[in-house]
Amino acid sequence: MESLQGYFLISTPRMPDPRFQQRVVYICAHTEGGAMGLVVNEPIPDVSFAEILQAANIEAPEGLVLPSVYMGGPVGLNSVFILYSSDYQAPSRLEVTSTVCLSSEPRILRDIVLGQGPDDYVLTLGYSGWAPGQLESELIVDGWLVLPAENEILFKTPDEMKWKRAAQQYGIDITLFGDVVGSA
Repeated sequence: MESLQGYFLISTPRMPDPRFQQRVVYICAHTEGGAMGLVVNEPIPDVSFAEILQAANIEAPEGLVLPSVYMGGPVGLNSVFILYSSDYQAPSRLEVTSTVCLSSEPRILRDIVLGQGPDDYVLTLGYSGWAPGQLESELIVDGWLVLPAENEILFKTPDEMKWKRAAQQYGIDITLFGDVVGSA
């Protein structure tokens, strides 16, 4: 089995699960025991970064511009995950790739508020998880397009454009994916 850790799952128009339609998932771990990833293009409109800080007993200075909080997936909605650039070194982290790490360490939030955190980050509530073989089954029915992840898409692209741009960087119009039928 080839690991998809560090790849994007881009939902195709054939995605049967409405929770993942037009979603980009960044795969953080993928082993024989299953897979774990974070949806990186679904901001939660009624949850603010300030509320997350407050829940962690961290005070944000006035005037600090705070980013969106994302719905990482339908599992563990009370858990906060921070996907961030590896220029920052958290004591407890998973190195997803040489340039991206994952942690749930509250210290990262404090460092972000102090201007000492990572250059780039995405904060999510919850995650997307797959039991052993489940993700592979979803790939067989063309629910997902798998492509190497790009940090520019992950951290710098506006949310409403991530789904299309993640595929476009490889010359794919995701809106037409699966519409062509034929044989070679």
